[in-house]
Amino acid sequence: MKTAASTYRVPTAEWLRKRFAAQPVGDSPQEEGVPAGPLIPAAVLVPIVLHEPEPTVLLTRRTDHLHHHPGQVSFPGGRVEAQDRSPVETALRETEEEISLRRGHIELLGCLPCYRTITGFEITPVVGLVTPPFELALDAFEVAEAFEVPLSFLLNTMNHQRHSVDVQGVRREYYAMPYGDYFIWGATAGMLVSLHRFLCR
Repeated sequence: MKTAASTYRVPTAEWLRKRFAAQPVGDSPQEEGVPAGPLIPAAVLVPIVLHEPEPTVLLTRRTDHLHHHPGQVSFPGGRVEAQDRSPVETALRETEEEISLRRGHIELLGCLPCYRTITGFEITPVVGLVTPPFELALDAFEVAEAFEVPLSFLLNTMNHQRHSVDVQGVRREYYAMPYGDYFIWGATAGMLVSLHRFLCR
């Protein structure tokens, strides 16, 4: 795959499988101001849906009343629980709970580097291919909606913006990838940048 903004080929399932099989995942961008000390382990699923003519990435928008990151665009996922045997198990369990996407539809490719957040989480992004057709049933308490974005859009560096915000007098920078009416930013955008670095280097 070429990485120039205007010369993308459509990524295929076979190309994605080969990329994950052929090389280590490398480093991930991290948020500024990550607290010292132990972080809370968490995991998310990065679901790449094998649509024709090109794959998409399935994302969710969190409900507005949640304590952590209300209204933000995210991947399905959450904290690692005591019964989870691995971060992969966490990602699959949380995906079933949040959007009812069953693990039988998911072909696991591998994990990206852990992403550490200013809110104290260490997130393992688990990448999987999702084979349609499938039906989603959203957990109305946690998930306001689910939507899909073309993978080629998310891998295009022309869509990787850097924004900044003042937090208690300190300027913090973060990634953002606006798409239509959706503002993809923060940890979700950072993990998508990590996916781009891995697939397109």
